Amino acid sequence: MIKTDILIIGAGPTGLFTVFEAGLLKLKCHLIDALPQPGGQCSELYPKKPIYDIPGFPEILAGDLTSNLLEQGKQFQPGFTLGERAETIEKQDDGSFIVTTNKGTQHHAPIIAIAGGLGSFEPRKPKLEGIEGYEDKGVAYFIKDPEVYRNKKVVIAGGGDSALDWSIFLADVASEVTLVHRRNEFRGALDSVERVQELKLINKINLITPAEITALHGENQIEGVAVTKDVETQVLEADAFIPLFGLSPKLGPIGSWGLEIERNAIKVDTLDYQTNIPGIYAIGDVNTYEGKLKLILCGFHEATLMCQSAYKLLNPGKKFVLKYTTVSGINGFDGTRKESPKAVVKAIV
Repeated sequence: MIKTDILIIGAGPTGLFTVFEAGLLKLKCHLIDALPQPGGQCSELYPKKPIYDIPGFPEILAGDLTSNLLEQGKQFQPGFTLGERAETIEKQDDGSFIVTTNKGTQHHAPIIAIAGGLGSFEPRKPKLEGIEGYEDKGVAYFIKDPEVYRNKKVVIAGGGDSALDWSIFLADVASEVTLVHRRNEFRGALDSVERVQELKLINKINLITPAEITALHGENQIEGVAVTKDVETQVLEADAFIPLFGLSPKLGPIGSWGLEIERNAIKVDTLDYQTNIPGIYAIGDVNTYEGKLKLILCGFHEATLMCQSAYKLLNPGKKFVLKYTTVSGINGFDGTRKESPKAVVKAIV
């Protein structure tokens, strides 16, 4: 049985940052994730997608963000159980929990932090005849490696951040990028919408709105995409069709753990992001509360407050004084002197 101070369910960005924040408080973490590698969606779905709203990084690839978070947390030596899904939870007489995975691995911890992102997820697929036959033959629902589309004609459908961001990114990779959306208005960030409009003006992106993809063409590979605008339909030559309509999230087994659920997300108290079960927290996209924003940086904030609360639960009566991470020239957390002082935090307990 694996024992730890905080058991983190989900090894996406929020879960990985929790390792760092907990480590500053000298709390040990272990992470469970159904995916075979850390990083969550950032690693599995779009490692080469640029992210623009991480503080201090005007632009960073999702895969690089994962690598940085792993590097930041490795000094605290977290444990990982990867390729296994958290299946059941049992509360013990002392208030701690035993979580068992679908492969029978048991984990024992007094604190549970659910950081499962969207939970288990599937892409929302457009209802187009024969689309399954084109999957991996020009049709893709995620972009893992944009170089696949180098010098190709790409049609993207969607109106959210992913559709906008990838259209912008691929404008410098593909020979031709067409973005199709059923409305004139987009759901993505205003800066991204403005950038797409700018690229349209210089013929770097072909923008068609309001319109819909109504058919796919090609023998053994995508060769064309039918686009209907008003009552007229045109067939665009295409090497790839990428519908980016988001993900259909499912909580999976976690939904049966007795947690308060609202709209497929876990309700929490914004004081510390604790659920209705004492000792179980939910942070990141998996939780919900009034004013919730599903942003990575919000998950980082939630993880920070959650760790402070967890420390108090685990150390009742102990005084905690937080010093800022600008303290430099002090010993490393492993007790060794750093050759070059780094920005670190020192917890005085």
